[in-house]
Amino acid sequence: MARLVECVPNFSEGRDKEVIDAIARSISETEGVSLLDVDPGVSTNRTVYTFVGSPVAVVTGALNAARTAFERIDMSRHKGEHPRCGALDVCPFVPVQNVSMDDCVSCSEEFGQKLAEMLQVPVFLYGAAARCESRRSLPAVRAGEYEALPEKMLKSEWAPDFGPPLFVPSWGATVTGARKFLIAFNINLLSTKEQAHRIALDLREQGRGRDQPGLLRRVQGMGWFLDESNLAQVSTNILDFEETPIHRVFEETCSRAQELKLPVVGSQMVGLVPLQAILDTADFYIQRDELFIVEEEHKVRLVISKLGLDSLGPFDPKQRIIEYMVSSHDAAGLSSLPLREFVQKVGARSAAPGGGSVSAAIAALGAALGCMVGQMTFGKRQFEGLDSVMRRLIPPFHRSMSLFTAMIDEDADAFNEYMAALKMPKSTAEERTRRDGALQSGLQRAVLVPLSLARRVSELWTPLKELSETGNAACQSDAQVAAKALEAAAFGAHYNVLINLRDVTDHDFREKTEREASALLRDAQDNAAACLCVCEQRTSAS
Repeated sequence: MARLVECVPNFSEGRDKEVIDAIARSISETEGVSLLDVDPGVSTNRTVYTFVGSPVAVVTGALNAARTAFERIDMSRHKGEHPRCGALDVCPFVPVQNVSMDDCVSCSEEFGQKLAEMLQVPVFLYGAAARCESRRSLPAVRAGEYEALPEKMLKSEWAPDFGPPLFVPSWGATVTGARKFLIAFNINLLSTKEQAHRIALDLREQGRGRDQPGLLRRVQGMGWFLDESNLAQVSTNILDFEETPIHRVFEETCSRAQELKLPVVGSQMVGLVPLQAILDTADFYIQRDELFIVEEEHKVRLVISKLGLDSLGPFDPKQRIIEYMVSSHDAAGLSSLPLREFVQKVGARSAAPGGGSVSAAIAALGAALGCMVGQMTFGKRQFEGLDSVMRRLIPPFHRSMSLFTAMIDEDADAFNEYMAALKMPKSTAEERTRRDGALQSGLQRAVLVPLSLARRVSELWTPLKELSETGNAACQSDAQVAAKALEAAAFGAHYNVLINLRDVTDHDFREKTEREASALLRDAQDNAAACLCVCEQRTSAS
């Protein structure tokens, strides 16, 4: 899979369409990057661009955009609701796929250095790239905004990380760094700006100052008024949605708005949002309201409805959720191929995709059949007494469908990693050592993918047996095929583990893994037979 970094530059122009479009073109015309989103704001006078690409490509794209902005934006005339310190106010780099936070730190350092050299402007590092704790927070670096820069540049403690310690009136300063996904999430209120800001002060981590911290960790916030929409917003940046999820920000805002007798009228996402953040929010409402939803598409719709994400404009998941955007721009993996094409690839003169990917595909189909039996039972009048049972049995099969489908590509990727190691140079002792290490790493990954498949299959036997006993009797043949498909997947996983274990030099790893793989195969054979027996007994009794 490709190495992908997300870059989210924020430019201080949200009103002049020609400037906004020119910056967008400079990004989209950069080789190797995909421009995913352009989100301008009139009141904020700011546009957020989101694009992805390789580490090298995104740095080039950001520099191209900055060069265009330098020619077209004059900060000495800029006015807007959003805090800012420069024409290119902030330019974060975010790990997306097969890259680490350290890789993104390197991107920000390279970008900062080249930007300073190219434009002769001051550049500061923040986030994971910060070189001192006082610059880790973006608001701390941006304190005083553009207007404070002439005085700040005279102080030694505000020497930029790159570029001259000079005030450049037309540009200001740029802040760049590396961070996790930042979710720009705004809640709409029919209120004044001051009332919205009061709520923001209660919620944001900084609160009202050192002696009055706010409620929500890793959340920044302020209140402002959108003239174009005639409403106020509690505007937040969620810096870590795993620590403070979207739904908590929304619900806490609603709670405080209710105390002030203020109506909440939906919310707004600025830029893109990670899929997991949406699914976490869906799971919160599903659990709180005792709903039964398993389809990913339905979970996304639930969140749009609960948060009112389409209140100020359409929220199209295909255009706003980053994983959906990336998948639409990237070359499809094996799991995204039409069935006919996948079968042809398996039958081609190539070792991958092979038995491991096929085993994962069979497992996905087996799980899908189990899910189908449950769905054909749930919600039907003649089986309404089983609804609570099906609510419990369907989700593990539904989750496994997606996990097994992803393993189709994981198995092929593991094999390709091993093949790449085989091609590494081996002329010197150092090269041979490096190659041997890469080979062993590739082999162990090639073992662990099918082993993980077999482990996951083993988790489905108990629900499949219960489904065979209680599910819609008209679907007995589907339950039987599910049992044999999952057994076949475990069989394939077992032999893929064994063939890759042969050349693993770690004796303890080899023995332990072989014992586990054999036990999982026996477990699959015994449980498949038990499920088939249950189905046959039901058929005989009917």
